[in-house]
Amino acid sequence: MTKIEVNGAMLAYDEAGNGTPVVLLHAGIADRRMWREQIDALATRHRVIALDLRGYGESELPPTPFAHHDDVVGLLDALGMARAALVGCSFGGAVAIDTALAHPDRVSALALLGTAVSGHEWSEQTNDLWESLVGDVDPEDFAAAAAGEVRFWVVGPERAPEQVDPELLRFATAMDERALAAELALGAVDVAELHPPATGRLRELRVPVLVGAGAADVPEIRQLADHIAAEAPQAVRLPDVPDAAHLLPLERPTPVNTALLNFLP
Repeated sequence: MTKIEVNGAMLAYDEAGNGTPVVLLHAGIADRRMWREQIDALATRHRVIALDLRGYGESELPPTPFAHHDDVVGLLDALGMARAALVGCSFGGAVAIDTALAHPDRVSALALLGTAVSGHEWSEQTNDLWESLVGDVDPEDFAAAAAGEVRFWVVGPERAPEQVDPELLRFATAMDERALAAELALGAVDVAELHPPATGRLRELRVPVLVGAGAADVPEIRQLADHIAAEAPQAVRLPDVPDAAHLLPLERPTPVNTALLNFLP
């Protein structure tokens, strides 16, 4: 682990390999450790940076306004990278899209796995699905909240917990408890959003875009993947990966790594 100052905050990252730069951006229920199966595989051809976004993992959270997408470009500046491909999962995918829209000359490609999109409002069907699977949870009870989020996102609505690798569930729960603490702290900081948000701007993306999702993920995530692939001019939609939910790169690294190595410039 290395730390570097970016826009007034010390951000933590792991680095490996040489070649064209690739930055890995984690899900909101995780941190940079979710990329443990990708770093060495991608490092055979690329300079790989797995970043803890500000406030998450081992990155700091000063009480000053910031934007995640500006931090990504600040990281590129600090590391002397003119451009990089961004690989994002879930919230990290939304940050990757925002970065490509806010700083189009700094992003060479986007790979989006189970991604969110800034400005997207979750449907009533997804909210009802949460209620049926999880119900009401005290957001300050990190253990209970993490158990609910792991049930919803990592297991997924179409599987039972006993169908999922117990080690994956333990690891995901540990990451999510830490991420929930980060999100609570982030609620007290002025986090700038992309304006206008990405949801109505996907046609502005001018880089190659790879879009994928797990077949066991929440249906609306798979629908978002379809939407991004239909809107982004240079998008390619991967088939949904069987028996995988929201933390697709962690749960099914082999097809993900193959797709990334075939796609990344």
